Amino acid sequence: MRKSFLLICLLLGSISLSAQSVYAPTEANRTARQWFTDARFGLFVHFGPYAVLGSGEWVMNTRPIDRTNYLRLQEFFNPQAFDAAQWVSMVKATGMKYITFTSRHHDGFSNWDTKQSDWKITNTPYKKDLLRQLADECRKQDIKLFLYYSLLDWTRDDYQWRTGRTGQRSGRTAPSDWASYINFMKAQLTELLTEYGPIGGIWFDGHWDQTADENRTDHQAALDWHYDEIYALIHRLQPSCLVANNHHLPPFAGEDFQIFERDLPGENKEGYSGQAVSENLPLESCATMNNSWGYSITDSKYKSTKELVEFLVRAAGYGGNLLLNVGPMPNGAIQTEFVEHLAQMGEWTKQYGETIYGTQGGFIRPQTWGAVTQKGSTCYIHILQKPDDGRLSLNLPATVKSVRWFDSTQRVTWDYSKKTGTTTFVLDRSMNPFDTVLVVETK
Repeated sequence: MRKSFLLICLLLGSISLSAQSVYAPTEANRTARQWFTDARFGLFVHFGPYAVLGSGEWVMNTRPIDRTNYLRLQEFFNPQAFDAAQWVSMVKATGMKYITFTSRHHDGFSNWDTKQSDWKITNTPYKKDLLRQLADECRKQDIKLFLYYSLLDWTRDDYQWRTGRTGQRSGRTAPSDWASYINFMKAQLTELLTEYGPIGGIWFDGHWDQTADENRTDHQAALDWHYDEIYALIHRLQPSCLVANNHHLPPFAGEDFQIFERDLPGENKEGYSGQAVSENLPLESCATMNNSWGYSITDSKYKSTKELVEFLVRAAGYGGNLLLNVGPMPNGAIQTEFVEHLAQMGEWTKQYGETIYGTQGGFIRPQTWGAVTQKGSTCYIHILQKPDDGRLSLNLPATVKSVRWFDSTQRVTWDYSKKTGTTTFVLDRSMNPFDTVLVVETK
């Protein structure tokens, strides 16, 4: 009996592994992955009725608020100041290549005219389909649109809320219906991928709600998310649409890039991203401009433009993208502090963009002093913090052909040591406030 049981477990395990291994990227998918790798910089937008309360996107769970009371936000969420053209123009001026927008967050509110729920933007006083406006403007200005989509839900009864780690105090008492919830998600994703034009990617979040803790090393969950079906649906409806999942784990089969929350790949300084770094997939780090994702009226801890540029450069040094977040105010306008920082970053990308766009991660991982990006035989050495002795020594992967400053005609003093194999650069100039770049041509 025991042998039979073990055999059944092994067979089921092999079936599961086989199901996960059937996904093979298509040519359209590989092309989309390469575009994403080259893009390097995008805008994350967290926006929904939670903005009205000014306490971030988790306010329903953290306060907590009973869903009967929370759903009343639909009666006065009215983003009249939302201007899709203004948003997308800002993105272009910043040097960003894509927008990842919250189509639906953990409170279950849909920012489009979904037919699957009445808890949606078109049933607010605003009445208009916000997502359609954004999608149309992204196509007009040639910016790719990615859609954040929450896997968990704090308001629906059919979500398996009893085994979830969040949303336990929203007032639900009815039994869940997991098959119904999976079908609901499939129907919504089908709407998003058939009614709003080309979508660059679907950015899932919430897997961790059904795990023992947020930062694990295994794939076990309290339920079956049906990822094989959901990912296959996305790739079938739009072969160029990428799939990613902020589950804080190594990538699952069918995912097209790997996400790191509030952290650079492999660093895990914030405790959300301890997973192994993929060697095959594009990488993306998402980060906030203050401490909040959704609008917080009390959060004035803004990162400096220098800090933001450094994060972008270090992400590129790892071969990854930066997805930088804004949380618009409840009227739909993006607050002045964010706009000003993005404008300053745009000035930097206008001058230095070629040192990150279309590059690979450096021959060494980012260091205290800075990072390296590469494009063919060209190495861009980004000096973010000048070493105390004014000298930088590196073991370059090829013979140096020439060295120059990216932003200056000033002569660069450098020396190669045959004994140690190191090339030493003398940094005898004033440094750029954000990033001073050496361009090293190799042969």
